[in-house]
Amino acid sequence: MIAGNWKMFKTRDEALQFIYAVNMEVPKKEFVDTVVCAQAPVLRDLVKRQGENLRIGAQNMHEEVEGAFTGEVSAAMLENIGVDYVIIGHSERREYYNETDERVNLKLHQAFRYGLTPILCVGEALETREANETNAFVKKQVEIALNGLGPRQVKELVIAYEPIWAIGTGRTATNEQANETISVIREVLKSLYDQETAENTRILYGGSVKPENIDGLMAEPHIDGALVGGASLDVKSFLRIADAAYTK
Repeated sequence: MIAGNWKMFKTRDEALQFIYAVNMEVPKKEFVDTVVCAQAPVLRDLVKRQGENLRIGAQNMHEEVEGAFTGEVSAAMLENIGVDYVIIGHSERREYYNETDERVNLKLHQAFRYGLTPILCVGEALETREANETNAFVKKQVEIALNGLGPRQVKELVIAYEPIWAIGTGRTATNEQANETISVIREVLKSLYDQETAENTRILYGGSVKPENIDGLMAEPHIDGALVGGASLDVKSFLRIADAAYTK
């Protein structure tokens, strides 16, 4: 699976140009799930124009069905316009908007109620990595986020391991570091559920993924794809990364 996270980039015109350019070029959906996670104002336009092998995701949603939450978007609204995926708990949401693990858990439950596939983000800051506390930190994030979810739901969702220190910095976890932490996440899933759940839950790597490093990441046994930031804004880069997942 390759999921592009556009963050706060691209006007409607730019978004449509991108979709028209990649629609017929991404790998067939039988081989790679290719997703573009865009901003709320352009989601409906993209859904209407998505090709057979491309799906559209949102970058966030609120945990309530409706209410006086100015500026927020609900799962019902996303489901109603045909969105398939939604990013939950991205590190920027956690850092800038004070999203807690407990709130991430509520959002996951709400996404499933409305048939959305969540992309759950977890990952550590540089000081946590340097203190050799990455495994314990990520384990806690996963345990709290998945509280109350059954194995069927967990096998349907997507987890993205994104070390915060590698997002937008140009730094990337080594292939071995990424694979090791993702293997830890699989062990957490095994302890919470069972071996089948651990093996069948898709876990992506996110953190300065580029055409230059995607092949090495895809060669690692525990990595099932990538959550791509800046490189997903460029048509050629995005297609190159999607093709790397196909060749895996």
